[in-house]
Amino acid sequence: MLHLERDGGETLTRQLTDQLRHLITEGRLAPGQRLPSSRQLAQSLALSRNTVSFAIEQLAAEGYVALSAGRRTIVADGLTLDRRKLSSRSSRSGRARISVSAWASSLHRANWPPLHAGRPRPFQPGLADEREFAHDEWSRYLRRAARNALLRRDRPINHPPLQQALLRHLAVHRGIKAEASQVLIVPTAQAGLTLTAMAMLEPGDHAWIESPGYGGANAAFHAASAIVSAIPLDAQGMAIAARKETPRLIFVTPSHQYPTGRLMPIGRRLELLRFAEAADACIIEDDYDGEFHYEARPVAALQGLAPSPRVFYLGTFSKATYADIRIGYIVVPEALIGHFELAQRHMGMLTSIMMQDALAEFINAGAYLGHIRRMTRLYKARRDHMLQALAAEAGDRLSVEAPAGGMQLLATCRRQTNDQELSARLIEAGVVSRPLSSMLYHRTGEQGLFLGFAAWNEKEIDQAARILGRIVR
Repeated sequence: MLHLERDGGETLTRQLTDQLRHLITEGRLAPGQRLPSSRQLAQSLALSRNTVSFAIEQLAAEGYVALSAGRRTIVADGLTLDRRKLSSRSSRSGRARISVSAWASSLHRANWPPLHAGRPRPFQPGLADEREFAHDEWSRYLRRAARNALLRRDRPINHPPLQQALLRHLAVHRGIKAEASQVLIVPTAQAGLTLTAMAMLEPGDHAWIESPGYGGANAAFHAASAIVSAIPLDAQGMAIAARKETPRLIFVTPSHQYPTGRLMPIGRRLELLRFAEAADACIIEDDYDGEFHYEARPVAALQGLAPSPRVFYLGTFSKATYADIRIGYIVVPEALIGHFELAQRHMGMLTSIMMQDALAEFINAGAYLGHIRRMTRLYKARRDHMLQALAAEAGDRLSVEAPAGGMQLLATCRRQTNDQELSARLIEAGVVSRPLSSMLYHRTGEQGLFLGFAAWNEKEIDQAARILGRIVR
């Protein structure tokens, strides 16, 4: 029953251990059965006695066999797997019939865009151009942070130098008003959103999301067992008037609405703040690509507009830098710091201190701000080129409103069509888009394509626009 390969890639000890383990779990070595002595087994297999002894000792350590002084090794009880019963509980396709939660099933049914393997393709939204990032400079900060890690004794989950550097940047450029300790460093912005939902919502609480809007907010609120309401947009953003239910959490993207690109004006922002105060609700302000503004200085963040303890400010570095710097942050109300740090720790939403240290130096040295300014000029030019290319190739079929900032734009269909099917045909032709209908959570006939421009140069934009023009009818 044992077949060892002398010139195989695995050691003889490993082969013998694995094969004996397999014979036991298959039932070919029955519970209570005695094994040959190590001397007999070594002679019959032409192995050294040490090789056999090591294999038997490993199986004994794992609980497959029992050893006792002066007695033969015996197979332990209760280790045989009845594979006929296991296979009968599997589907015809061979997959086990294991159910997932209603929440996980809802993600599968929610028309989320497919995950694309391999290299990103135009016009995949949400991507920075990693070719333009200062990789050499970033590598120096990473190496320095690695050396610092050898000397570091304390390892708080939120690295104070990064908290301080990030807060200084946010205070100047986004009007954030907070203490450094209020800045929590999380793996992604989605992690910060999930953390807030789990910490703030009880099952049955009401939560509001924009429609069309970011699917991650919908998923996070449902995971927290909230009752999620989709609030349609008007020209100024989330239309909060005449709502009957009282929300516990409100998710908005006021600086650059996802996916329409609209800017929420100051009047609606103040109205939202007053509503939250009256309703005893909290606001999650997602500034996912708020670093990039092309027409004027950005409007101050909601968090800094009024001395309200009700706004959570959410952001990420992966959009401003490149996707592999997967660090997000959330500015929490001062009274909740202790609760959120405990929740952050117990949910495992932690990031590498070495990465945090490198990012702190990157910001303090001015490299981050320099990168933002350079990419703002580049992305503005690409936005303008994208608008011209779409107008030339499909202007009679797509209506595009120029976004005032960000890294992507929304092209709505002038004619009745199915944007899900349209997006699928584009993917087959090598162009990636996200259908607008997958981001709508209320009944509407709107159809369109969400298209990224930041990661693609003018030649790539032109080539993809020609393909899009041929397919969009």
